[in-house]
Amino acid sequence: MKNIVITGAGGVLCSAFAEFLAQKGNNIALLDINLEAAKKTEERIIAKNGNAKAYKADVLDKEDLKSVHSKILKDFGKCDILINGAGGNSPKCTTTHEIFEKGFENDDEVTTFFDLDKSGFQFVFDLNILGTLLPTQVFAPDMIGKSGCNILNISSMNAYRPLTKIPAYSAAKAGVSNLTQWLATHFAKENIRVNALAPGFFVTNQNRGLLFDENGNPTDRTKKILNATPMGRFGDEKELLGALEFLTDSEKSGFITGVILPVDGGFSAYSGV
Repeated sequence: MKNIVITGAGGVLCSAFAEFLAQKGNNIALLDINLEAAKKTEERIIAKNGNAKAYKADVLDKEDLKSVHSKILKDFGKCDILINGAGGNSPKCTTTHEIFEKGFENDDEVTTFFDLDKSGFQFVFDLNILGTLLPTQVFAPDMIGKSGCNILNISSMNAYRPLTKIPAYSAAKAGVSNLTQWLATHFAKENIRVNALAPGFFVTNQNRGLLFDENGNPTDRTKKILNATPMGRFGDEKELLGALEFLTDSEKSGFITGVILPVDGGFSAYSGV
């Protein structure tokens, strides 16, 4: 049994992670800035006789994370596994067109690269990079001197090949992958393994509006994604669970650290021809 802290635990993917790991007999601390969403995950876990508790937490506020950490110490004890799942994009950092097109520079209905909002870009970068760094600073000290501890970050296909329209998210996830490798090296002598999952395309609450129109029909962007995914479909969150279990189980992956594992239906392997 491990004490597992998951940030972004109210989201589609991380809530699935939490429910799966709880069914393995672990204690799950569910952190999310949306406490209501985290509580729904908690309720589902408890309904299946698992052990979990939701905490409102801001991954961009270190003092808030320290306060939550103190509560978790009282409720469960020290953290054995940290899953940094909080992250995401912002509409303020999404261009309207995939490539630059002349003639739209003064069109209020079109967001060009030059219109991208500085504060929005900063928020996306901070949410993904600092939202990985700060929880690691707060919870990794629990792991020092113990065995079987590890950190799992959530990267993305964007880290391998940047997607059009979302430059901040792509750059930030590339940073998450790089930070994962840095942390893996930094903590290797303490036997704290640090790896990352790089999901391909899964339908979540954050990207649903880009993938389907208001009538539920696939957008042109969805058609491009599926055409570039050899398996020809979106992933199901359950299809991340095997990789999750493998990377967080120190008996199964005890000599693996600094790895970013794609789970992408072949997207990263396909050249387009």
